[in-house]
Amino acid sequence: MNCAMNMFLWTTHVTKEHLPQLQLVKDSGYNMVEIPILNLDDITHYQWLRKQLEEIGLIPLAITARGEADNPCSEDPAVRQLAISNNKRAIDCAQALGANKISGLLHTALGVFTGQGPTEEEWQWSIEVMQVTAHHAQQKDIEISLEFINRFECYLTNTTADMARLVTDIGYDNVGILYDTFHANIEEKDVAQAIKEHASLINHVHISENDRSTPGSGHVRWDETFTALEEIGYQGTFAVEAFGLNLPELIPVVKIWRKMYESEEQICRDAFQFIKGYRDNT
Repeated sequence: MNCAMNMFLWTTHVTKEHLPQLQLVKDSGYNMVEIPILNLDDITHYQWLRKQLEEIGLIPLAITARGEADNPCSEDPAVRQLAISNNKRAIDCAQALGANKISGLLHTALGVFTGQGPTEEEWQWSIEVMQVTAHHAQQKDIEISLEFINRFECYLTNTTADMARLVTDIGYDNVGILYDTFHANIEEKDVAQAIKEHASLINHVHISENDRSTPGSGHVRWDETFTALEEIGYQGTFAVEAFGLNLPELIPVVKIWRKMYESEEQICRDAFQFIKGYRDNT
């Protein structure tokens, strides 16, 4: 079973001070770790981090996001060009890290709104940015998992069906859907149906409780979710996503105002056992 812990639990930029947390991830049973790539200025840092992960014994995955300054859906061509440049840079950093997959919001901006739903122009701009991005990733042998997120954090793609349409319009085999249980819990009427209808495009899964607390302690439809993933033969990674309070870049958007778990160590260990329990029994 491929199972990852997302380092957003501790930080948006993994450095030497986070080596104990990486060791905790390994000791808790995970074989993978999801590394944020938001700092794009120093590719050598990710080369260094790759060596640390090799020594610990963790396989890296990458996650990134675009914002207002590099919004792929901006009406300003210069902003869209910056989105392309930063997507490419993030992919280059992922390659330096040794990751074969990058996920997240490469197709739209986190926490940016116009006051209305997406226009056809914005949809097309996202496709154009992602086609250039996907081609670059393809040359690097890197797979992309695009994440649909809830209406309070994004307006371009809120459901599995939204993302399936975008991925299909992008038209690259190395681009698929990141299915996140937190966002699906808000936006999907039937999580099992959403998974089954778009099975061929789902290439990554985020495990996250409805209040971002320990998976299994809230009301996400876990039985239906894991059963549907088993029925479609999903063989990809399960990545646990929870957020710490020391994330100045993300807290204003993800709205984490209080700690939703006993401790970072507790949720890290318990989340792995939760996933393992489901996988062993489905």
